Amino acid sequence: MRFLKWLDNSRHAAQHVAEPTARNPDSIDWARIIPYVGMHLACLAVIWVGISWTAVVAALIAYVVRMFAITGLYHRYFSHKAFKTSRLGQFIFGVLGASAVQRGPIWWAAHHRHHHAHSDQEGDIHSPAQVGFWRAHMGWFLTHRGFTPDLKYVRDLLKFRELRWLDRFDIAVPTMLGVGMFLLGVVLHRTAPGLNTNGWQMLIWGFFISTVLCYHGTYTINSLSHVFGRQRYRTGDTSRNNWLLAVITLGEGWHNNHHHYPNAARQGFYWWEIDVSYYMLKVLSWFGVIWDLKPVPVEARDHTPRRIHPPRR
Repeated sequence: MRFLKWLDNSRHAAQHVAEPTARNPDSIDWARIIPYVGMHLACLAVIWVGISWTAVVAALIAYVVRMFAITGLYHRYFSHKAFKTSRLGQFIFGVLGASAVQRGPIWWAAHHRHHHAHSDQEGDIHSPAQVGFWRAHMGWFLTHRGFTPDLKYVRDLLKFRELRWLDRFDIAVPTMLGVGMFLLGVVLHRTAPGLNTNGWQMLIWGFFISTVLCYHGTYTINSLSHVFGRQRYRTGDTSRNNWLLAVITLGEGWHNNHHHYPNAARQGFYWWEIDVSYYMLKVLSWFGVIWDLKPVPVEARDHTPRRIHPPRR
């Protein structure tokens, strides 16, 4: 049955391989994206569950933790290997990243490495220059092609069966998080009624609203960071630095910096470029959770003129 593909991604991959010409690979897979649409619609339940400072704080904490899991872990670790960790640490990072409901670490890294190999060129399926703004922002991963990345880019990750499991059952961790948020609300309602929250309110704010905000914050790096901002380096693509997006995404808005030297753990190259994900990675390194954070070489940072204004669009 088609709904089983929501639970087990291997079914979608198997069908795609078995019927490669049965559909346009760049068309929206409407049956497959029903849960994604449902995530957005569920936010409307705030009309009935209301609002409390407790729920808003929970949503903010969940946003920051999971944005870091995407930017610092899915991106800088799984996609670029900008630092090292143990196998246990790697699995924990994968679980944290999966909680952001942006699929598994192998899927995420495969698409991102493909992007760097073809940035703003033909074949880059989330380039505004190639496919338009809205498809770059979110439409690309809702397609048949988007659900089945080119795994040749992630052979180093495929050897870890626990990561393959997270990719295959990428709904498992988000489901546990949603249930956990609901139960937290139930407990707080019974033990601390003065906090004015309950299970349903915590579920909507702490899981659904927080997740959707994290979704679109992350997506801006594919879309807005290739349209608005400044180009310090001539990278051969439209990547730009945007301080506001850097705030929203904990440092990813220094996107032109990143495309200039993608293997560094730090994307804010100068002290005034706020990069919260890097600060959090640095703290983890102090405790020995991660090590060998790759720096930005001074010669790479300073070898080209700065503040190159992009052409007007």
